[in-house]
Amino acid sequence: FPVLMSLPLTAGFRRSMRLCRRKSWTNQQLCYGRCPSSCYSTPAAPYEEVVRYQRHPADRNRLIILVGPAGVGVNELRRRLIASNPQEFQSAVPHTTRVQKSYEMNGREYHYVSKETFENMVYSHRMLEYGEYKGYLYGTSIDAVRTVLDEGKICVIDLEPQ
Repeated sequence: FPVLMSLPLTAGFRRSMRLCRRKSWTNQQLCYGRCPSSCYSTPAAPYEEVVRYQRHPADRNRLIILVGPAGVGVNELRRRLIASNPQEFQSAVPHTTRVQKSYEMNGREYHYVSKETFENMVYSHRMLEYGEYKGYLYGTSIDAVRTVLDEGKICVIDLEPQ
């Protein structure tokens, strides 16, 4: 899986890091005293250790968002993750304005809503993500994600950046 590392670098940090590298040991000690975000202080370290997340039983499950352009396999990765452990992972049921097909059930493949309802959800900030495809609106609501989390599962969704 892709690993996200947090790099707390700011322009001021980069500048102080460069100054610290070029100075001698005695000057490095002075730099440490002058620069609160010095390269030698732990909170401003350029890298953070990445370890496996161990959820405590009292903690709520988390939302996992897989992001990638079309064709890189993000959707396939989501499907495989859910198939590998369906008791732990589940996808949120998205909303759409397209017409329901005869073999589909509302609330299983999609939540079928009118365009007006969908737009109201967007304007009231109830959609986590949304977009348009072939004239129809599609998106994932915050309520759909909460439904999965309330079932005690980890919610997994995939997004294609626009």
